[in-house]
Amino acid sequence: MDTISWQGYEYDHHEKSSDWFWALGIIALSSAVTAVIFKNILFALLIIIGAFVMALFAARRPHMVHFEINKRGIGIDETLYPFKTLESFWIEEDEHGHHVLILKSQRVVMPYIVIPLSDENMEDARNVLLTKLKEEELREPVSHKILEFFGF
Repeated sequence: MDTISWQGYEYDHHEKSSDWFWALGIIALSSAVTAVIFKNILFALLIIIGAFVMALFAARRPHMVHFEINKRGIGIDETLYPFKTLESFWIEEDEHGHHVLILKSQRVVMPYIVIPLSDENMEDARNVLLTKLKEEELREPVSHKILEFFGF
């Protein structure tokens, strides 16, 4: 089996305007003040820290990731997902016209792995994956769709 490899960004970056950051700050601050009024200081602190981390992540540009399908499994940079830990796969076209590879994993914490797929490797990847995994119609998790809606 040949190795199929490609590169892609870890996610689609959507530039955030200053209004987006102002809205985040206002929502976080008002939520934290509400938590303080209800005498829940720890929750207020958690809201402020969460908003700060969200702002840092929103401003961050995605880095280029190396994807690979080899005889042992699917590699994403330095992480290998062995075929024995994966149940099925599906290749879907997202709303932007890009193809994504959706893998169903046996993990409880991360049951679905969504990988951007280059158009030139799509058929080769599908043919190789058919020999290792079953093809089952899968949908991108709702949590991914929500994060994409908010520009992540």
